[in-house]
Amino acid sequence: MIQENKTAEGLGMPWEDIYGYAQAVKKGNTVWISGQLGHNKNGELAEGMEDQMKQTYANIKELLSRYDMTMENVVEEVIYAMDMATAFEARKNFKTEFYNHPKSVASTMVGVSGLALPGQLVEIKIVATV
Repeated sequence: MIQENKTAEGLGMPWEDIYGYAQAVKKGNTVWISGQLGHNKNGELAEGMEDQMKQTYANIKELLSRYDMTMENVVEEVIYAMDMATAFEARKNFKTEFYNHPKSVASTMVGVSGLALPGQLVEIKIVATV
């Protein structure tokens, strides 16, 4: 989809139409990725914080690839977590699996009391630049 020099991408999930939003939008040299969750291509959530976080980053990588970007283009992430301690440990333990240079990304983690889907433990939004 192209509108006002913006391009938008989706993952084909039913909630994109139900709620009405793009998974990722690029304008100029910047890509904004909507809060991603740990679901597979069928929309099924992974079990547990670690697996959901790994799948969430896999979905982020998929969206970035559509703009010929990688995790190296990420400048900011915001992590929304149902359980801060578990999310912090997962992000800490897998930081180099998610980013080659983890200390080059501005990161914020926020504890929340609820997320979009039942069983969802984490959601991550991204800003990336060329």
